[in-house]
Amino acid sequence: MSDEHLLTEKRALLAAMLPHVPFDGWSGKTLAQATQDCGFDAGMASRAFPGGAAAALDFWVTETDTAMLRALESHDLAAMKVRDRVKLAVLTRLEIVAPHREAVRRALALEALPQHAPRMLRQVYRTVDAIWYAAGDTATDFNFYSKRMLLAGVYAATLLHWLDDKSEGFAGTAAFLDRRLADVMRIQQAKGQLGKLAEKLPNPFRNLRRV
Repeated sequence: MSDEHLLTEKRALLAAMLPHVPFDGWSGKTLAQATQDCGFDAGMASRAFPGGAAAALDFWVTETDTAMLRALESHDLAAMKVRDRVKLAVLTRLEIVAPHREAVRRALALEALPQHAPRMLRQVYRTVDAIWYAAGDTATDFNFYSKRMLLAGVYAATLLHWLDDKSEGFAGTAAFLDRRLADVMRIQQAKGQLGKLAEKLPNPFRNLRRV
C-alpha cells in the first residue's frame, strides 16, 4: 500500500470515527466501528493506526494543525500585528474543530491520564509551534522556547474556556483569548525591560579584570 493510499484510508477512518467519539470516546470500540462503517477489513485499522485509537487522535491533531495553516494562507498576515496573527491562528484552529467539540472534550479526558501525558505535551508543542510559524516567528535563541511555553499556557486555557463557551460565535472565547494574550505581552515587555536594565548594571567580571 502506497503512502498516499494509506493517508487516504487514515482520513476516511478518522472521519468515520468522529461521530462515534462523543459516545464511546477515543477507544478501540470507536475505531472498530469506524472500520466497519468504511467497509474496510478488520486489519485496516491496525495498518492505518498501529497505536490504536490514541494514534488516530494524534493524527487528528496533526490534520487540524495542517488545516489551520492552510486556512491562514487566505489572510494577509503580513499586514497584521504579531499578537493579532496569533489570535487569528488560535481562533481559526478552534473554528475547525467546532463541529466536533465533544470529541475534543473526550480527547482531553483521555490525555489527562498519566500514561498519555508525553503524547499530549508533544501535541500541544506541535500546535503552538505551528501557530508561531504562521505568525512569522524567526527566533532561534531562548525566546524560541519561551514563546512556545507561554503560548502553550494561553492555548490550553483558551481551549478549556472554549469547551464550555455558550456565547454566540464564541465571542466569550475571543475575549478570554484577548486577555490572556495581553498578559503574555506584559510578560514579554517586562522581560525586555529587565534585559535593558541588566545591560546597564556593572559587570563584576569586567571590573575584576580591570583590577
